[in-house]
Amino acid sequence: MKHTITLSSLSLAILLNLSLSLGLGTLATNSAFASSAPAAEEAEPEKGPHRGRMLREGGVALELSIFETGVPPEFRVWMSENGKAIDPKEVDLNVKLIRLGNVVDDIHFNAQSDFLRGDMEIYEPHSFIVSIEAKYQGNTYRWQYDNFEGRTTIETAVAEAMEIKTEVAGPTTLHQTIPAYGTLALPPGAERSISARFDGEITKVHVGVGEQVKQEQTLLTVESNESLKPYQIKAPADGVVSALFANAGEQTANRPLMTLTDNSQYLAKLAVYPQDFEKVRTGSAISMQLEGLSAGYSGTISFIEPKVRDDQARVVWVKLANDGSLTEGSFVSAQIEVATIAVPLAVKRVGLQGFRDFTVVFAKVGEQYEVRMLELGRQDAEWIEVLGGLEPGTEYVTENSFILKADIEKSGASHDH
Repeated sequence: MKHTITLSSLSLAILLNLSLSLGLGTLATNSAFASSAPAAEEAEPEKGPHRGRMLREGGVALELSIFETGVPPEFRVWMSENGKAIDPKEVDLNVKLIRLGNVVDDIHFNAQSDFLRGDMEIYEPHSFIVSIEAKYQGNTYRWQYDNFEGRTTIETAVAEAMEIKTEVAGPTTLHQTIPAYGTLALPPGAERSISARFDGEITKVHVGVGEQVKQEQTLLTVESNESLKPYQIKAPADGVVSALFANAGEQTANRPLMTLTDNSQYLAKLAVYPQDFEKVRTGSAISMQLEGLSAGYSGTISFIEPKVRDDQARVVWVKLANDGSLTEGSFVSAQIEVATIAVPLAVKRVGLQGFRDFTVVFAKVGEQYEVRMLELGRQDAEWIEVLGGLEPGTEYVTENSFILKADIEKSGASHDH
């Protein structure tokens, strides 16, 4: 690939749709569109016998090839004059690769066999301006050409309209998790059965089912069969009347009269299976989603049941304060944090794309975007560690990176040595 790519017809189609939906009709006359017209096809560069790029000046020819068979990619150069090979020992050669952001790789060459061999690896992406200076028999020969791949240019206003978002790559903390599922339950002792201390006739029921009551609030009035004096049954704690078994005029008859439930707190009871037993412990952080509720919940494991269930799952408890929306029996899906890892460099997984045989992000420099081939490490649900291929502090695309990939592929951004 030889030239910088401007915004392609695919991106333009996306932008036109966005402009119509967002009322951005005035963008249709923006200069970005004018610069997006397809350029005239250029002739393929001449290739030499070693499949490298041929450069000529007068009778002197230079073939520059990236060699990567059994070694990291490196430059190798063969020179000739009027069709006759030049002894590489007679040539002083320097190649500068000017990368995006004006990063310059300065490569010197040493004679080896019948060619000149560069002294540094040509790391990915192979996208740069190539500037060559060769000195031979008192003459200096200079060539320069573009060798771009995985690069595109999009004006700022257009990128904003496409909602292309960026962040700066740097350190983060990975939170590795395992999934767990279960239901909400009431804690032990949350339900209290209310009965009369002395048998008698119920003269008044002061509360109804579903009513929230406070500790020491009067629940029932009973006239004792022995003393014929009335006394009151009061709430032993805060709670809600979840069941009522008595009516005025009935005898207490040494039976439960109502059930008072403390629903200020619930337990998420989550199943953990044998392959994850060693990863989970009391105090592990948990994030949860309850079926039917949009809000997220968090907590820590407060207790691990000592026995396994019939399906060999072990049940862990997580306390949840009731915000008024929790219901016993609700399904819970959770992520249990099993590791917290500080890493020096990471990117958001949402920004990752495939390019050739690599996983990449798109680095942004001004209005230009270019692939960065990544060596990746550990990950969590949101982030992935970067071990190589990206410099800390690089601005890279997170949201809508697929637009850049589609634009580059549409423009025929193939790998070319």
